[in-house]
Amino acid sequence: MKLAMIGKGAIARYVMSGLSARGHHLGAVIVRTGTGSAGVPEVASAADVPDDTDIVIDCAGHQALAAHGPEILTRGIDMITVSIGALANPKTADALENAAKTGHSKLFLASGAIGALDCLSAARAGKLASVTYTSRKPPVGWKGSPAEHKLNLDNMTGGPETHFEGTAREAALSYPKNANVSAAVALAGLGFDDTRVRLIADPATEQNVHEVEASGDFGTFRFQISGNALPDNPRSSALAAMSILAKLDQIAARVSL
Repeated sequence: MKLAMIGKGAIARYVMSGLSARGHHLGAVIVRTGTGSAGVPEVASAADVPDDTDIVIDCAGHQALAAHGPEILTRGIDMITVSIGALANPKTADALENAAKTGHSKLFLASGAIGALDCLSAARAGKLASVTYTSRKPPVGWKGSPAEHKLNLDNMTGGPETHFEGTAREAALSYPKNANVSAAVALAGLGFDDTRVRLIADPATEQNVHEVEASGDFGTFRFQISGNALPDNPRSSALAAMSILAKLDQIAARVSL
């Protein structure tokens, strides 16, 4: 497939490295500023993406998806995004959906750093009573977030400390660089306003630990994953980058699960 990408940060670089092995051509990268992306043309806006592009992959975050997504979808070009938390903003969600309708295109959501969303979606077909998502990261993983104003992330000598409890919508909007998983869990289950979220800084862990607990007509389940961060960005999960490539593989496959 002929692809384009938004962003060239840690997740984008990981994804880019996996594209050529899959036989895909990357025709353009949308960036604000830069000095080149391994020979791939850099462009400033969605209008500059080549017309023959099959899919645009968004790896640049909430603001980039809101800025470029509607125009790309209106042009009839499909998208994959891992910036699921952007959909917590009703204006952004409506703009993307309306653009997809206009362009007869699709916005594919990569699962990000969490699993078990298929189980949660299946449970939603019955009646879900409760869904709670808990994110536990080392203090450095919360740098650049509102946690800095609540905790001394550079000197946590005690045990784990919770710095946020609230809805998935509140978490996704307040922690755009850290809480995309809460949005994915919300969309798979009870929605942004009925999914509970707890965010914890834990000096005893070196991994990003994600936990989903749910109950309903199906019974109960608890899913936990301890994931590694990307080497050059402690806020970004390696599995989040992998999920983009997995979604691309799923779209390209003749038969997929």
